[in-house]
Amino acid sequence: MLGVKRAAAAATALVLLSLPQSAQAQQSGGTAPPPSAPAAPSTNAPAAPSGPADATPVPVQQLPEVQVIQAQPKPPAPRQIQQAAKPKPVAPVTQPAPIAPIEQDTSGAEPTQVKMSPVGGSEIPIAKVPGSVNTVSSSDIARGGFTAVQNVLETQVPGIIVNDLQGNDFQTNVQFHGFEASPVNGVPQGLAVYENGVRINEAFGDIVNWDFIPAIAISDIAVTTNNPAFGLNALGGSVNITMKDGFNFQGVETDFRAGSFGRIQGSVQAGQQAGNYAAYIAVEDIHDDGWRQFSPADIRRMFADIGFKNHDAEFHANFTGADNFVGAVAASPVELLDQSYSAVFTNPQTTQNDMAMGSVNGSVNVTDTLKVSGVSYYRSFRQHHVDANASDAAPCSGDPALLCFDGDPLFDQRGNPVITPANGDQAVGEIDRISQQAESYGGSLQAVQKAKVWGHGNQFLVGASIDHGRVGYQTSAEIGSFGPQFVVTGDGQIVQNSDIEPVNITTTNTYYGVFFSDTFDVTDRLSLTAGGRFNYADIRLKDNTGEAPELNGNNKYQRFNPMAGGTYQLVPGLTLYSGYSEANRTPVAAELACADPNNPCLIESFLTGDPPLKQVVSRTAEVGFRGESTWLDGRKMTWSLGYFHAMNSDDIISVASAINGRSYFQNAGNTLREGVDASIDYRNDRLYLFASYNFTDARFESTFDVNSPNNPLNPSPGNDFITTVRPGDRMPGVPQHRFKAGFDYWMTQKWKFGGDLIAASDQIFFGDDANQNAPLPGYAVVNLHTSYDVTKNVQVYALVNNIFDHHYATYGNYFNIEDASAASLGTIDFTDARTVTPATPLAAYGGFKVRF
Repeated sequence: MLGVKRAAAAATALVLLSLPQSAQAQQSGGTAPPPSAPAAPSTNAPAAPSGPADATPVPVQQLPEVQVIQAQPKPPAPRQIQQAAKPKPVAPVTQPAPIAPIEQDTSGAEPTQVKMSPVGGSEIPIAKVPGSVNTVSSSDIARGGFTAVQNVLETQVPGIIVNDLQGNDFQTNVQFHGFEASPVNGVPQGLAVYENGVRINEAFGDIVNWDFIPAIAISDIAVTTNNPAFGLNALGGSVNITMKDGFNFQGVETDFRAGSFGRIQGSVQAGQQAGNYAAYIAVEDIHDDGWRQFSPADIRRMFADIGFKNHDAEFHANFTGADNFVGAVAASPVELLDQSYSAVFTNPQTTQNDMAMGSVNGSVNVTDTLKVSGVSYYRSFRQHHVDANASDAAPCSGDPALLCFDGDPLFDQRGNPVITPANGDQAVGEIDRISQQAESYGGSLQAVQKAKVWGHGNQFLVGASIDHGRVGYQTSAEIGSFGPQFVVTGDGQIVQNSDIEPVNITTTNTYYGVFFSDTFDVTDRLSLTAGGRFNYADIRLKDNTGEAPELNGNNKYQRFNPMAGGTYQLVPGLTLYSGYSEANRTPVAAELACADPNNPCLIESFLTGDPPLKQVVSRTAEVGFRGESTWLDGRKMTWSLGYFHAMNSDDIISVASAINGRSYFQNAGNTLREGVDASIDYRNDRLYLFASYNFTDARFESTFDVNSPNNPLNPSPGNDFITTVRPGDRMPGVPQHRFKAGFDYWMTQKWKFGGDLIAASDQIFFGDDANQNAPLPGYAVVNLHTSYDVTKNVQVYALVNNIFDHHYATYGNYFNIEDASAASLGTIDFTDARTVTPATPLAAYGGFKVRF
């Protein structure tokens, strides 16, 4: 991480050098509060984008200014930019001073534009997008005090729910319409995720490390569907994150928080504009002891940006860096949790993540209607994962003092026979270590032409992208002994043979894409869109030991994915949309190297030579309505209702093996995800309300056999148990019903109080694809937040999560009860094969913000 720290120091120095000695804090996207009596404080953010927080107000009530999804080109003339920085007289008594100068706007109007590709310059009005669009603003993040991107997405987007496979709040899965973006290798990745136009699905398994993204540095997020321009993995859609810069954030804000489970965190963000130049930096440092045993987390991350903008061009150079350690304690048997809700099954389980990414993006107005935009990047990712498990190694039948695997003697790194560890006659422990060193780079270039065609409005987009990744991947298994609390202590013996011998491979993947789209205004009410993308993927694996040539392989995939749709304005404020699109996901290296049921891999670890997997193709159709109503007194209501139908062919699933802790991947025929999204929000000068509902029916559409060795119905636990999956069986891990609601209410001009509800119905356990057992129960959780403005620059706040201390789980699986009972060293005799990841109980935090 020395390179990350040096880069961070350099970025910090550049920002500080560019900042004037005094700067009034300002956040774009908000407007000054409308005139109101003291008893009716405004819900609007304090800082108008055209001046400092104490700017002279307009003496009439106004609707909140529209906040565009990405950093749109602001009025670029130097004269205008300089005017935005000039202080203005103090507001007269006819309008109170801003009551929440620290927060961003929690009640601003929905953005009116969204990108049609990952790169800026491709925006069209949301009203013309032939698919569902959900947006999250920086004010939404500040509203709930979110430190994890996943949690604000879960609160604000109807179709998103968060699942926790790792047992750590910073490394959870984002699931949208039954498609996932997860930090866990082995989870089928069905969402494409971008940061400032850069694809951040990692090179080896297309995983998404959400913990790398500083929450305070996010300007906005757009979750869209039905658009193949976002490339591979966009089966269920895309998550496009735009970060802040010095053009849309000025000033300095510090935030300190402390609370339950040893949580201590601090953050600072600073930005300033000077003429055509601007700089911004954000740093977050979070420590948490963890509420479960052995589950601490240390999160250190930053983002910095330097930009230039004038009438004809805009360029940005930015850096994202992270140095994170998390205790990923995973699922625990339900019988163990009955004894202690914070109990952990097998330890140590830790992950060290380090990342540094630099990127340059820009756009040039070639003519009044033609814009050329692009982005290039370099990303370095290092991960070291330690995972303790029960081993399948056992004392040899001929000599119990030595260990065997499947009857064959094991040998260590020195060529000596592996000796049976302490308590090995009851259970043998194993510490698996998985490391990867990934480097990726690439870029995208596009042109957008907005000239009229036959007198009609039209936007034509054409572009190309290339992403290249190279990954070194190593695994090893150290024999150890079980102790109290299922802690495994290694004895230094690294196994050198059998299925758990060390692996050292290099993988490379190169993804090429060419995309286009055209949105044509047939009339002022009807717009039609058509386009597509051609994807080509070249994935190669190479064994570096010379002992496993079967791992060597070269896999190539290609496909053209079309899209078509339209929107029609039925009446002012009500739009109908409909669209169809296709997308594909190629098998990643981790799946290609682990697809043989006769040679299963240790989960997220060991690799073998395997038969090839087919690429996954999704075909999605959508239809829905978007509506908006406004009143002269400033009240506003927006709503949406949509239906989606996504059929995947040759879907890839992970299948458990009879060998403890191992699995393999297979194509599972067709799967279907269909359902309904509905949302509504209302706001006036004092109250903000929102509610949403999602129904997602995710089910298998093909008949196939799958092994479920740890299934509770298996009469011989741990041995092969073949179950038959039939059309109509629900897919594991996907709740059918999701409901969210929330509010903010200004008790006085300085005191705000709010809360959120998130509820989800039951879900099928992983390992029960045939739906033979009772599902994991649903849940409902309530979170509250409040804040008080001590002065216009100082705010104190409090957060209470899971206010009713509800015990529930968001992920469930099965485990080998016989091996687990042995690992307990006689302290517990497991009879229930269910294992779940418990959710965080009641937690309270308090903090303060200072802004100047």
